[in-house]
Amino acid sequence: MSATTTDRPTIATTAGVGRGALTYLSVELRRLLRNRRTAIFTLVMPAAFFLIFGTAPEYRTLSAAAVGQSGDLRWPGAGHGNVTAYVMVSMALYGAMLAATSAGATVSVERAQGWSRQLRLTPLRPAVYVATKIAVAMVLGLVGVAIVYGVGAARGAEADASAWVLTALAAWLGSIVFAAFGLFMGYLLPAENVMQILSPVLAVLSFAGGLFVPLGDGLFATLAQLIPTYGLAELVRAPLTGGGVTLAAVANVLVWAAVFVGGAAWLFRRDTARV
Repeated sequence: MSATTTDRPTIATTAGVGRGALTYLSVELRRLLRNRRTAIFTLVMPAAFFLIFGTAPEYRTLSAAAVGQSGDLRWPGAGHGNVTAYVMVSMALYGAMLAATSAGATVSVERAQGWSRQLRLTPLRPAVYVATKIAVAMVLGLVGVAIVYGVGAARGAEADASAWVLTALAAWLGSIVFAAFGLFMGYLLPAENVMQILSPVLAVLSFAGGLFVPLGDGLFATLAQLIPTYGLAELVRAPLTGGGVTLAAVANVLVWAAVFVGGAAWLFRRDTARV
């Protein structure tokens, strides 16, 4: 009898917390999508970049495997997609990164407005709060990838079916690293200018890591292996170019993921201890 009376409140409390978490996730998604500036910069801009840089007529017949090489590899017949698809995949990853970072960085504004403190007075657990932030970032990242792939399919991107699926999944799932980056920077930077700082930082990281332009050979290509975007760019493009994945790219993703997740967790605990 005593076990039954003890379990019922526990189950009821767990169910209540679960419903609260879902409600909070729904509120977060609606709040983020109502922000027009977020919608333009994270969902529209990557697709616009693809239209500007990825739809040249010669890109439709040249293989993605030829990017960064001197050979004239024609598509179909080499690689798993054309250069238009290569640019589409790159812009989709950039969009997913931008969306994930933006969603994570909103924690900076919430801290300044006292919203984070208010949530701590509710039954919502800190782990659920962080998980909800990452979930919102991933949903927004998925929408960003879908938009760029939709525009790419309509504007000449061609690839094997497996390349379409694997590159999209890699771009979306890989963006979780930048959701942690957004949280990390959201706890670190002031609310007034967090995105004004992060937007150009992401653009610079994308250039330096070879997401926007081929790296080629030499010192610049070697130094690029230290940039957070380098590993993700190589992993996401591998199913399209057929070039394989290097150990340096895998290590790059794992190390930077550990840095961003560890940094966000440490700053979150420090922030919680102050309240």
